[in-house]
Amino acid sequence: MIAVLLAACLALILALVGTPLFIRVLVKQGYGQFVRDDGPTSHATKRGTPTMGGVVIIGAAVLAYLLGHLFTGSVPTASGLLVLWLAAGLGVVGFLDDFIKIKKQRSLGLRPVPKLIGQAFVGISFAVLALQFPNSFGETPASTKISFIRDTNLDLAFGSAVLGLILFVIWANLIVTAVSNAVNLTDGLDGLAAGASVVVFAAYVVIGTWQSTQNCNLMSEATNACYYMRDPRDLAMVAGAMAAACFGFLWFNTSPAKIFMGDTGSLAIGGAFAGLAIMSRTELLLIVLGGLFVIITLSVIIQVASFKTTGKRVFRMAPLQHHFELKGWAEVTIVVRFWIIAALFVIAGICLFYADWVARIG
Repeated sequence: MIAVLLAACLALILALVGTPLFIRVLVKQGYGQFVRDDGPTSHATKRGTPTMGGVVIIGAAVLAYLLGHLFTGSVPTASGLLVLWLAAGLGVVGFLDDFIKIKKQRSLGLRPVPKLIGQAFVGISFAVLALQFPNSFGETPASTKISFIRDTNLDLAFGSAVLGLILFVIWANLIVTAVSNAVNLTDGLDGLAAGASVVVFAAYVVIGTWQSTQNCNLMSEATNACYYMRDPRDLAMVAGAMAAACFGFLWFNTSPAKIFMGDTGSLAIGGAFAGLAIMSRTELLLIVLGGLFVIITLSVIIQVASFKTTGKRVFRMAPLQHHFELKGWAEVTIVVRFWIIAALFVIAGICLFYADWVARIG
């Protein structure tokens, strides 16, 4: 637990110190946000605000994780490193996307094909490596079984290791793509995505810590309620570092934002969520924990489907946060209320997680 707290404290300090320094660099280079003309008119004032702040979030989390292990004398695990690889890799793709938007002053950054190739490379390499590196108990960081709160009986392998690997790569990339895009859609108002991300990462600190105390491999006698998985405490360490990095960044990202996280941050955060869910065997539980991101994504799907089939729009604008902006809600009001919704979903997810353990222990 000391390593988790240490990583979180270091990430917070690094984000608080590093963000203003990064803002100065971006301002000096003239790397400001491009604002779409078809967005809410109130967003015109945001044009020129430094972006790509996700660099600080990723950098603070990765450095804090490594320093936490260095100071405690522990060794980084395959699970923790792979989650950070997924987050950082997608962050690089997002950085290239942001950089092109700024340089060319257009809403389109990376072309679809190069962006897809970059995301596929990161996602596929993560999925393949996640089924390697078995520990002394034969457990790999990820499992070919589809999970809710723990692994279910639905195994993608179907008795074939090759088929299992292929289906797992598809399944893992589906999760990574969906979650990273969901966070990207949520990042539309000052502090909205960063604040909502903090509570979801905090949930994974709780989950990882609990799984480590109830790990079947560490018990003298395994029970029906214990968890068969590897490196839960290290996953809690990654989640703690990411939560604290987002929290420190939020100091400068709240309205009026001095810096935006950009696709660099939103894709990286989405990748971290997906990686933590896959490694902690809570893939489907993430739908509840990230309920706010799900609702915002559904608002876009509903809007597009309705317009293409009927020619009418359900919302004044999608994603959902912009609908409330056009209804006259103040930006801060929307953000705080959405934070509350995000927290309620996280509470519901943690309750489901704990209820499963209580039901099994009884």
